[in-house]
Amino acid sequence: MATSEKNLRTCNEGHKYYKSSDCPTCPTCEQERKPNNGFLSLLSAPARRALENNGITTLQELAKYSEKEILQFHGRGPASLPKLRSAMNENGLSFRIEK
Repeated sequence: MATSEKNLRTCNEGHKYYKSSDCPTCPTCEQERKPNNGFLSLLSAPARRALENNGITTLQELAKYSEKEILQFHGRGPASLPKLRSAMNENGLSFRIEK
């Protein structure tokens, strides 16, 4: 299996990084904006961005969605669902039940 060639890029903040995909996200900027606490701090950057891009920044907002709806967001996979369930359970919340 051949590896993709990585290209040097520079973000708007001046960070230099290499990427082989067309993803424009700077890893340094992404690490700097990662929350230190709260449920979003438990997630990978793509999973966190998927929620944020859909206006979900609190557990109360997350509880308005079903697991199926959350999995349909671009960048979201099933790996972080247990972390989300646990954070919600600790706060007396749960995903909306599909009817």
